[in-house]
Amino acid sequence: MKRVLVITYYWPPSGGSGVQRWVKFAKYLPAEDWQPVIYTPENPELTAVDKNLENDVPPEAEIIRTRIAEPYSIYRLLGGNRDRKGDRVREVNPINGGSKSWKQKISLFIRANFFIPDPRCLWIGPSVKFLTKYLKEHPVDVIVSTGPPHSMHLIAQKVARKTGLPWIADFRDPWTRMFYFKHLPLTSKARRKHTALEKGVLDSASAIVTVTKPLQKEFGEMTGTPVHCITNGFDEEDFRQVIEPDGFFNITHTGLFAEDGNPETLWKVLADKCRESQEFSNLLRIRLIGKTDKKITESIVACGLAENLRELGYQTHQVATAEQMGASVLLLPQRKEPEYKAVLTGKIFEYIASGHPVLGIGMTECAMADVLNETGCGKMFDWDDRNGIRQFIDDCWEKFKADDLTVEAQGIARYSRKVLTGEMARLMESLL
Repeated sequence: MKRVLVITYYWPPSGGSGVQRWVKFAKYLPAEDWQPVIYTPENPELTAVDKNLENDVPPEAEIIRTRIAEPYSIYRLLGGNRDRKGDRVREVNPINGGSKSWKQKISLFIRANFFIPDPRCLWIGPSVKFLTKYLKEHPVDVIVSTGPPHSMHLIAQKVARKTGLPWIADFRDPWTRMFYFKHLPLTSKARRKHTALEKGVLDSASAIVTVTKPLQKEFGEMTGTPVHCITNGFDEEDFRQVIEPDGFFNITHTGLFAEDGNPETLWKVLADKCRESQEFSNLLRIRLIGKTDKKITESIVACGLAENLRELGYQTHQVATAEQMGASVLLLPQRKEPEYKAVLTGKIFEYIASGHPVLGIGMTECAMADVLNETGCGKMFDWDDRNGIRQFIDDCWEKFKADDLTVEAQGIARYSRKVLTGEMARLMESLL
């Protein structure tokens, strides 16, 4: 069996979206005659915990952990992310265009200019030293780094240079073209360093992998290294749960829900319909599963929908999948950032696998809209398209009452985790 070294910051018991891509690849790689060798921190910052994901790690996987030194405890202390009462403020991503306190400004400046490319950079040197020695005694055939954090790519770059091994840089998100990059208070020197490091990774890797076609095109314009698109996807085994309908009209959102993705028009549409129909008001449930910014819930309550709101907070991936399967409408809001035109959130593939209609709100011409149109699973509406959103909700409500909300998705097999793992395996084999 061939061996692939995967350098990743996120690994179970860490939860959240960042961990799932390579956990699922690792799960199915042995069937492709590849043994995954996972290199990951022993003591990472666990912003979310999902021990159930450990069940997806195959017995063939070799897990290597070393300690990492991170400045996040000091960074968060300086960040002052608590309100006047001392309660922690629910911010999904503080790196945005919103106003900042002086403590947040200072902490963000330090994070942006003293820890490049990210606060995990202190792990680069020790990891290169450890892996160079380790690989002499335990050889592998290919190296894969997955980021962000992009420090993982810098580890792989140095190890590949020392060992001569082929190396795939897997970008789950862009680097300097990520939507929040422009909000970092970077000095000109720091900005140049980011650009140089990114260019160095792109040019020295044996192959680049991105998760969307637009990102593939962007990277292809930046380097001569072959750039491949292997999207995220869904695991059929996650959808074998049996979910009994609860009788409510559930508008469900799973995952991170950021302030700049607040679909305020939708809340107004739902409030209007509740006033017009007591039956709709009695049966409507807005279910939020995952980390939700407090501005979102405040907006829902302000529209008079507090009685309809069910905020479950962070849940395991298994629970999130069950919620998707029990939804009447799955909500797919887009952040109000132009860079999001090229983004395909990982949950979109699980949404379409659930068999329920997807209500997208954001840019009507974007990567997410393309997937919804191709599969026939839903539609993207502009943030302010009140009539379009209302019509979509009305149609789904009528189908709900007729017990006919199932969506016949078209061509979604190509987004299966098994199929995508096969694509990754063939790419690795091509580099041997």
